[in-house]
This record gives sequence, structure tokens and C-alpha cells, in this order.
Amino acid sequence: MADLLQRECGVEVNRVKGSIQELSVQVGDQVVARKKWFRFPEDAALVGVVKQALAATA
Repeated sequence: MADLLQRECGVEVNRVKGSIQELSVQVGDQVVARKKWFRFPEDAALVGVVKQALAATA
């Protein structure tokens, strides 16, 4: 997912080791997406929310 966000959003991605199967995506200090129960966010949805959050901070 980090590679996807770098490629599609043109952003630097910092990976921080968490628990097994943990995923949280932050733009600035705001969490914009996270894994829900047993499902990771769909790629297109994840890219969309990250782009939207980036536009709001610009």
C-alpha cells in the first residue's frame, strides 16, 4: 500500500511498525483510513481519501 500511495499520490510514505495486520494511514496528524476488522481498504478508496486529505491541507 505504501508503494501505491507513493505512485498514485506522489507523496513520501513513512512506515511505522505496528501490530500484526495493523494499518492506519495519516495525512499530517489526521488518520484518514484504517483497517476494519479483517478488511483492508480497497486501493481506489484509499487513494481517493488520501488525495482528498492532501487537497484539504494545500
